[in-house]
Amino acid sequence: MNWQRVREIIRKELLQVFRDKRMRFVLFGPPMIQTIVFGFAVNLDVQHVSIAWMDGDRTSESRDLLESFTASGYFEVVATPERDEQLRTLLDRGEVMGAVTVLPGFARALERGESAPVQVIVDGANSNTASIVRAYAAQTLSLFADRQEARRQNRLQLARGQGGGSPVPSELPGVALRSRVWFNPNLLSRNYFIPGVIANILALVTLMLTAMGIVREKEIGTMEQLMVTPIRPLELIIGKTLPFALVGLADVLAMTGLAYLVFGIELRGSVAVLLLASSLYLLTTLGVGVFISTVTSTQQQAMMSTFFVFMPLFMLSGFAFPISSMPTAVQYLTLLNPVRHFMSCVRALFLKGVGVDAIWPQLLALLAIGLTVMVLSAARFHKRLD
Repeated sequence: MNWQRVREIIRKELLQVFRDKRMRFVLFGPPMIQTIVFGFAVNLDVQHVSIAWMDGDRTSESRDLLESFTASGYFEVVATPERDEQLRTLLDRGEVMGAVTVLPGFARALERGESAPVQVIVDGANSNTASIVRAYAAQTLSLFADRQEARRQNRLQLARGQGGGSPVPSELPGVALRSRVWFNPNLLSRNYFIPGVIANILALVTLMLTAMGIVREKEIGTMEQLMVTPIRPLELIIGKTLPFALVGLADVLAMTGLAYLVFGIELRGSVAVLLLASSLYLLTTLGVGVFISTVTSTQQQAMMSTFFVFMPLFMLSGFAFPISSMPTAVQYLTLLNPVRHFMSCVRALFLKGVGVDAIWPQLLALLAIGLTVMVLSAARFHKRLD
C-alpha cells in the first residue's frame, strides 16, 4: 500500500468537501441542531397532568385528598364535573388526561380503617403516558392513605390514654422505605436520550456522507479517471472513508460538548474510551456506506438507501423501545445491530462513568461487526471496480 497516494486522496476529499459552504454546514450543522431539538423534544417526563375531579363524598377528607393531588406537583385539576356524562365528554375530547372520582362513603371508610373507594380513570391512548400517570396517582394515594392511617391511630391512642387504660407506645412499628436512584438521580429522560441521539446522528451522518461521497465520483465522471490511475481499490476506500471518520469523531466531540453546555449532561467516563468506541462504531457505518455506494448510481438513490438501512437499525437499537420488551427472536437479532452496542457504550460512559472493563463485550461486538462489514463491502467495491 502506498500511503502517499492515500494521503493525496484524503487531501483531495477534504478539499472537495470543505470547499462547498453548504457541505460544511451539512457536516456539522445538522448534528448540532438535532442534538438540541432532540434534547428538548424527546422527553418522556410527564408533568402538569390535567385531570378532572369528581367529588361524590364532599367531606373534609375528600378535600384533603384533592389537596394532596394538587400539592404533589404532578396534577392540575382543570375541571370539576358533576355527572358521569360530563366526565366522559372531557375524556372523549382530550381535555383531560385522567380523572379522579371520590365515591360516597369515602370519609366513613377512612374512619373505620377500611379501604376507601376512589376511582382513577386514565386516558390510555398513549400507553406510556398512561402508565406514568397511573403510577403518579398510585403514589399520591399511597402517601395520603399513610397520613390518614397515622392520624387515625393517633386518635385511637389518645382515646385509650384518656380512658385510663394501659399506656401505649408513642410510635407505631412499621417499615421505613428509603430509596436511592443511581446514575440519574432526578430521573430525567433527557439524560437517557441525548447519549442515544449521539449514536443515531453519528450513524446517519457517516452513512450518508460516505455513500454520497463515493457515488458523487460516479455522477461527475471522475471514478473512471481514478480507475486508470495506479491507485489500488483498498487505497481508494481508505482515502474516501477516513475523512468522514475524522468528521464523525469531530461531531462526537462537538455533540458531547453541546450536551454539557446546553443540557448540563456531563461525560462521566473517559474521552479516550468514547473515541475508541466511536472509532469501532465507525467501522460499521463507513462499511455500510461503502456497500450502499456499490448498489446505487445517483446521490438521490444513495440518500434513499441510507434511510432504508438506518431506520431498522434505529428502531432495534433500544433508543426509545426497551429491547427486553421485544420478542425473543428480535432480541437475538438486535445482537447484530451495531447501533445497539454503541448506544449501550455511550449511555454507560455518560451516565455511569464506566471504563473498558465494563463495556468490553460491546466494544468486542463493534469490532467484530465492523471488520466483517468493512471486509465484505471492500470486496464488493473491488469487484465493482474490476
